[in-house]
Amino acid sequence: MAENATPDRLVSQGPSEDDVVAALDSLDARPETNLIGALQEVQDRFGYLPSPALEAMSERSGIPLSRIYGVVTFYAQFYTEPRGRHTILCCRGTACHVKGAGRVLEAVERELGIEEGESTPDLMFYLETVACLGTCFLAPVIMIDNEYFGMLTPQKVAAILQNFRAERQ
Repeated sequence: MAENATPDRLVSQGPSEDDVVAALDSLDARPETNLIGALQEVQDRFGYLPSPALEAMSERSGIPLSRIYGVVTFYAQFYTEPRGRHTILCCRGTACHVKGAGRVLEAVERELGIEEGESTPDLMFYLETVACLGTCFLAPVIMIDNEYFGMLTPQKVAAILQNFRAERQ
């Protein structure tokens, strides 16, 4: 991320023209460019794909903006809105449901002050639910990035999130 492209500023007004130029200068944008790879690089830089960057990419590469948006909207890995740096996945599978996944999800939402599909204001966390994490023996379970936390209670959730935040500040 460019030095002046802080997450809070990006949320309020998006990246500056200088931020976009710097991101695209690092790419070899041509019609035969690996579009998915280029989009991944831009998203890695900003945390999402801001419209000005996509428009500039289209202009520089000659790739129609409609094609770029077609790729962006087809693949679930791409985001056109800012998201938190750490994704929390709350399992809603059968085993987790039976063992209290609803209360766990409520505890995450209460602790972070957000609902499913939202990011915290500081862009540290993004929350979503999934049908199954495949760790039924840990039910109920959440996953933060690639780390599993299981056999949860609402009290454990609060401690996990507080510790996670403290370790990464």
